Amino acid sequence: MNRPRWELDVNTPASTRTRVWILVLALLLLGGGATAYTLRAASGRTAATGTAEPGFTLDGGTGALYVRDAASGRVARVDPAAPGGRVAGGPSCDRFHAAGSTALCLQRRPGVPARSYVLVLDGRLREVRRIALPGIPSRARVSASGRMLSWTMFATGDSYARSAFSTRTSILDLRTGYLVKNIEQLPLTLDGRRHHAPDVNYWGVTFAADDNRFYATVATGGRTHLVEGDMRNWSARALRENVECPSLSPDGTRIAFKKRVSDGPREPWRLYVYDLRTGREHPVAERRGIDDQALWTDQKTLAYGYGGAVWSVPADGTGTPRRLADGASSPAVPR
Repeated sequence: MNRPRWELDVNTPASTRTRVWILVLALLLLGGGATAYTLRAASGRTAATGTAEPGFTLDGGTGALYVRDAASGRVARVDPAAPGGRVAGGPSCDRFHAAGSTALCLQRRPGVPARSYVLVLDGRLREVRRIALPGIPSRARVSASGRMLSWTMFATGDSYARSAFSTRTSILDLRTGYLVKNIEQLPLTLDGRRHHAPDVNYWGVTFAADDNRFYATVATGGRTHLVEGDMRNWSARALRENVECPSLSPDGTRIAFKKRVSDGPREPWRLYVYDLRTGREHPVAERRGIDDQALWTDQKTLAYGYGGAVWSVPADGTGTPRRLADGASSPAVPR
């Protein structure tokens, strides 16, 4: 009688039987590992492609605040009348920003080395473009018109408080489709001279209303600088030292930023506002160490993430910090 090929005859030598069973066991283990890997990969794809629920859009009303909900990882709209004070029906993002009718969603992908997706979304939070890039999401910004987008990824390291980190900052023009994957080649004028150095790092872009000028942080030689960039002329010039993560006010006259006030690793920054016309700066009433790119919710108020929550504070240095949303980050007020 014919046997299945895997069935062994009792007269088969013991050494041969042992080798065959070892081979069978190895195949079973490999198959189980492949299945587990497939399930993990499928789970990662599901997390990376989480889309907004029907009806959840950027049209949440004037002044509507959107945040990343820490519990679900999804974009939520703050609504005191809703359960938990928010509606979490947006896409899954690690960093989020929106303006005009455009949203930018950065998603960390599973696996090593670190990789991410950059998702460009329309006003209904539907995906219109996807870009796969290496690195860990750090900063995201959309210009007021919704045309210009920028994001920063950690290439190495994962904190601006550490001395060993490297970033890649990209700019995308939605009108032309032109993508600059890394703006480090931007000709930089520092101290009145063209600056060349292998340690140049850019991060934290914020756009002016003309969609041509932008401001950003550049680090080189152990110092950080506020730079003004010009897309049309493809150039940048340093304006002042010790400015990180700038955020331009809606009227284009002031910049909120992180100022380093301590060399220690614990809360080294404070939140300041710089007047572009007078050159003067002042601290805001938030005295804690803020490691975020602040958002202007209007001409007078800043919002930012701290301690797992989103807070606000007047930009003129008066008042006190106010908690806007617990378990949240990446505030955005689409205008």
